[in-house]
Amino acid sequence: MSADGEWRGKYDEHTDLPIDETVPRRREARSLLYLLLRPYRWVVLALAVVVVVENAARLSVPLLVQKGIDDGIPPLLAGERATTLLTIVAALCGVVVVQACSRMYFLRRSGRIGQKVLLELRRRVFRHFGRLDIAFHDRYTSGRVVSRSTNDVEAIQDMLETGFDSLITAVLTLVGTAVLLVVLDVKLGLMCLAAFPILVLLVMWFRRESSKTYREVREISALVIVQFVETMTGIKAVQAYRREPRNQQIFEDIADRYRVINEKTFKLLAVFMPGVKLVGNLTTGVVLLYGGYRVLHGEMTIGTLAAFLLYLRMFFEPMQEISQFFNTFQSAASALEKLAGVLAEKPGISDPPHPVALGEVRGEIALRDLTFEYVPGRPVLPGLDLVIPAGQTVALVGTTGAGKTTIAKLITRFYDPVAGTVMLDEIDLRDVAQAELRRHVVMVTQENFMFGGTVADNIRFGRPDATDDEVRAAARAVGAHTFIGALPDGYDTDVAKRGGRLSAGQRQLVAFARAFLADPAVLILDEATSSLDIPSERMVQRALETVLADRTAVVIAHRLSTVQIADRVLVLEHGRIVEDGAPDELTARDHGHYAALHRSWVQSLA
Repeated sequence: MSADGEWRGKYDEHTDLPIDETVPRRREARSLLYLLLRPYRWVVLALAVVVVVENAARLSVPLLVQKGIDDGIPPLLAGERATTLLTIVAALCGVVVVQACSRMYFLRRSGRIGQKVLLELRRRVFRHFGRLDIAFHDRYTSGRVVSRSTNDVEAIQDMLETGFDSLITAVLTLVGTAVLLVVLDVKLGLMCLAAFPILVLLVMWFRRESSKTYREVREISALVIVQFVETMTGIKAVQAYRREPRNQQIFEDIADRYRVINEKTFKLLAVFMPGVKLVGNLTTGVVLLYGGYRVLHGEMTIGTLAAFLLYLRMFFEPMQEISQFFNTFQSAASALEKLAGVLAEKPGISDPPHPVALGEVRGEIALRDLTFEYVPGRPVLPGLDLVIPAGQTVALVGTTGAGKTTIAKLITRFYDPVAGTVMLDEIDLRDVAQAELRRHVVMVTQENFMFGGTVADNIRFGRPDATDDEVRAAARAVGAHTFIGALPDGYDTDVAKRGGRLSAGQRQLVAFARAFLADPAVLILDEATSSLDIPSERMVQRALETVLADRTAVVIAHRLSTVQIADRVLVLEHGRIVEDGAPDELTARDHGHYAALHRSWVQSLA
């Protein structure tokens, strides 16, 4: 853990928690719960008082029954008025009303607070996932994100709705009935409490075993969600490569593990709950036998024995509630640990304490003595130096793994360099607020995501306040206006799930329009034309010549037709620049790397 209390380091692939065993996971989970409940601490205290009142009313019922039998019925048998019995019945009705009203108030208020706490938790989880850097999301699968934000939050919801109420009620009932049993009859009360150590042993055993079991339940539950989400997300690839049987087998294996561990929880309950009932029923039988004997010998009244049996039933009922609480609590505790682990993860890319304002951005990019590595000890960019003047369009070419996309990610500050600096207008990107940097540097990739909504919504994604005229102007600039106009509802056409209603080329043109509407000073195109057909690519190239004017641009492309619009070409190999010059100049070199790439591209066209 760092000095500011944030968790760092690697995560276990199954639990999603830090591998470092010195991290106080449970303490962090309790701290998170405290932070969520702290704004409502006085209301929680008031609700605790309400629960005390409710349980006091409930515990007084057997005493009133005893008074009714011992003090209210004898006068009736003697022919006297039923004043005493009516008074006791009236008191009993009043107690029942108090219990019902306090219960109703508790449920309404606790439900409202619980939902507010869950809302805040969901907000925190969603906001934090959005703040975490790309490196975190590269290692943290979408299935686990779904599991954290749904499955785990629901487990905590169960605890807030029923768990704490059950625990408080059970504890108050246990303590209250134990005291009242001894007060009613010391001998009989101590005889009943002799069964208490057996119950304690049962509870301790159940708590120990259920703690391990329910943690496994949460972990395997997450794996089920991960496998399901990833299979459905990649269903096209699954079906294209006939992976349905294999993915089905993997899913069934995980689901079977989930079944086995859930069966284990039922086995624990099958021992614990009947065990509690067995002890309770045996104790009740002993009390009835011994109490009846004492009643026959005048040592105890019938009312006291009746009250005793009622309290004895109350005494064993909380054990069932405690078992249910442990079920809920262990599930929620495991979920809370996972959520606390994610919320404590510090973003690798963060804003500086005192950000530097960029002002009017010219767009000059400089990479100075830049070193970057995804895996420690294996640099992708070993000491790269590069300056891109403002307004220049630079194309990066080279073989796969040469470092082209890595340079793009560093310029957009999706990653920070291990050593060296990335500068925009002579300002280190680490000194700039991310929100301001994203306004001036935009990246378009080959797999741009289409969000649910209309075509217009997707184009104005980077500028939600853009007018319809501005949206149309951006579409015209990239040549997308024609195909959008041909859609059933034009710009109001729903793109369907992930843009499924649009072709790959159309989605790419919408992504271009989105970037152009944002009007960045620096535009990065990472294989952005790879999914376009030849006519669409030529149309986009014509648009790019206009849109990229007076704008710094970095173009990464394997298609050299796209490279021709560049002012300058950089050929990379193993993270180093091996050639630098204008496209025509590099093509003219008979033995150059770019010339060889150009010849191969021309031959591929033939």
